[in-house]
Formats: sequence, structure tokens, C-alpha cells
Amino acid sequence: MSDRAETETDERREQLEAELLERREAALAHVVQFGDPVLKSKASPVREFGPELRAEADRMIAIMGDAMGVGLAATQLGILRRLLVFRVGPDSEPTGLVNPKVEWLSDELAIAEEGCLSLPRVSMDVERPLHARVEGQDVDGAEIRIEASGLEARVLQHEIDHLDGVLILDRAPRQQRKGALRALREGGSYSPPMPDESEASDAGAEHREPKHTA
Repeated sequence: MSDRAETETDERREQLEAELLERREAALAHVVQFGDPVLKSKASPVREFGPELRAEADRMIAIMGDAMGVGLAATQLGILRRLLVFRVGPDSEPTGLVNPKVEWLSDELAIAEEGCLSLPRVSMDVERPLHARVEGQDVDGAEIRIEASGLEARVLQHEIDHLDGVLILDRAPRQQRKGALRALREGGSYSPPMPDESEASDAGAEHREPKHTA
């Protein structure tokens, strides 16, 4: 590749990155941020299905995608309805889930670093069951049952927590919670310290997953 072609490629890459960042910032402007009492409120069941609910789910999917998240709960947009959307892989279809309920959780646990679109620049270690069975409805009211594992199970638990007014702050280790709260108050950033060798040898560390943001 010539120097000119490399320069043009670099410029195009920078332009795309700038466009993605602009879209993400525009999407995050719709997301309720930490400190708003709606994030600690419990959402109400959805009783009516139809075009309005479908349009709401489509809007949430668009915001989630532009914000580079893998999940989004209606409460994060200030809407106290039991509706969430998620997409755990680039090749998977985004899904809307209404009135979700956790039916079963495995005894096997996993620790992963979780971020949250409502807690900017903050991530924490959260331990959750590795497998989950979740029931609910699609945006047309049809019954859904999801047998989830790994990231999908984690994202569903994270978003259902949002609908119950629970944040990752409520599930993180005490020291991490203190560090994250300080960062949120001061407008800074926080991420968990890297595990040392003794922690890495713990049984729970076998199932340590990559960070995700929802």
C-alpha cells in the first residue's frame, strides 16, 4: 500500500471513529444518569400491546446500538414500564422483552466487570449466576422463555435489575462501590483493580468474563 493510500485509510478510520463517538454521545443524551430517582424506582407491568409499544422498543434498540451497549431497560430512559431490549453479539438479532421475570438461576456463579450506560465512565465487578431462565412476552404479547448462559444471562439479569430499581452499585464489592461513588460525584472514572495472583487462583475466578456495558 502506498503512503498516500495509507494516509487516506487512516483519515477515513479517524472520520468513522469520530462519527461513532458523535452518535454515542447523542444516544447517551437520552439515557437517564446516576442520581435521577427514576433509576431507583420499580417499573410497572405492561398491560397494553401494539404499535406504540413496538415503536418504543425499536427506539430503545436504536439508542442501545448507537450507545454501543448490549442492553437497555425502559427505566434508563425515564419510562417506568417493564420493558427491556438486548443484543449480545454483532450477529444476533436485537430482542425486546416485556414483563420479564427470572424463573430460575444456576448455583454456578461468575464474576465479570460490568459497566452501565447510566453510570458513565464507571465499571465494577459483579458476581451473578452463570445460567438463567427468563420468561416474559414479546412486543406483541406472545409468551417467551429464554434459556440463557454467559453474557446473555448476565445482560438479562442486569436489565431486570434496572426494572426493579437495582444498580450494579448495589451488587458490587464494598470497596469498589466506594470508589465508583467517589468517581461519580467528582465526574471522574473508575474501574476495578486487576486481580492479583491469589485472586486469580480462586475458584470463582475461573469464570471471569469480559466487560460489557448495559
